[in-house]
Amino acid sequence: MKISASIYSDKIRPLAEVIDDLKEHQVDLLHVDCNDDLSVFDDIKAIRSMCDLPIDLHIITPTPSKYYQLLEENPVEYVTFQYEDLQETLNIPSSVKGRKGIAVITPTPVSIFEEYRNFDFILIMATIPGQSGGKFDTINFSKIREFRNAYPDKSIHVDGGVNPEVSFIIRNMGVTSAVSGSYLFNAASVGNALMNLTKRSIESTYTVSDFMIPLNESPVVKMNELTLESVLKSIEKGKLGFTLVVDDQGKSKGLISNADVRKGLLNNLNDINKLDAVQLVNSNPTAISDSSTVIEMLQLIKHSNFPITYLPVVSEDGFAKGIVTFVNLIKGEL
Repeated sequence: MKISASIYSDKIRPLAEVIDDLKEHQVDLLHVDCNDDLSVFDDIKAIRSMCDLPIDLHIITPTPSKYYQLLEENPVEYVTFQYEDLQETLNIPSSVKGRKGIAVITPTPVSIFEEYRNFDFILIMATIPGQSGGKFDTINFSKIREFRNAYPDKSIHVDGGVNPEVSFIIRNMGVTSAVSGSYLFNAASVGNALMNLTKRSIESTYTVSDFMIPLNESPVVKMNELTLESVLKSIEKGKLGFTLVVDDQGKSKGLISNADVRKGLLNNLNDINKLDAVQLVNSNPTAISDSSTVIEMLQLIKHSNFPITYLPVVSEDGFAKGIVTFVNLIKGEL
């Protein structure tokens, strides 16, 4: 996952000193916020004279058309317009280079991206835009998941409240870029903050329930409806390589993976009709509590005797609550 450094979050040092510091520590992108101020392009020109780091420009304006010529004359690698402030149709000319994105605040549904599906990415504002140092709103975990499911070929950028723990969670969810401002510049050094944002060892304030795929979005088959057909359909629909199994009350009875199905078929090659789907159930899979912290989840994975790509999530009293998967982790690292 790329780290986009919000250059204006440093309120003390001059721009040239900030850029030199970020350049020295090899930050991935330079995030430039523009609150309807055309003079931001003076800074962009200055940045271009100092380094060749990619510029990640976020424009908040009701009238984006007045920026088009400036963007043509001063191309940036990423340009994002804030959805809620638009008072005219956003028609970015093809002559404006770089990747295009639309930014939304927490209350705005990601479904608005349908109007901009020719864009390259969405920027999810996880705190109040313009307020540095805010806490990441956990509802944005579900927005990230919803967008990833609806637009798997598009990128997700996140701005606001990104600390080391949030960084780990959203990397795992497939986020491709995270904006960091106050955390980056309030640390002992930019280098120390960058290392914390990308390392695997973190502290926990969030629980698994904050970012898991909930049960209503998970592949599930009830025990009393278990057949080979229902299992295969659930695995196929879920596209995760397994399905959860629950009883009528919703208590977890285990799971069935692609490997379980494969073994069952191999054991019944002479007569598939003799295959009893109940025999496919792994009734004691590695699972995690919905109240577990991120640290506890990582410890569980670390001490497992085999690679873990997904974890069923259960409550303390055994009810199935959802799943945590790690299939998007590689996407978030590219």
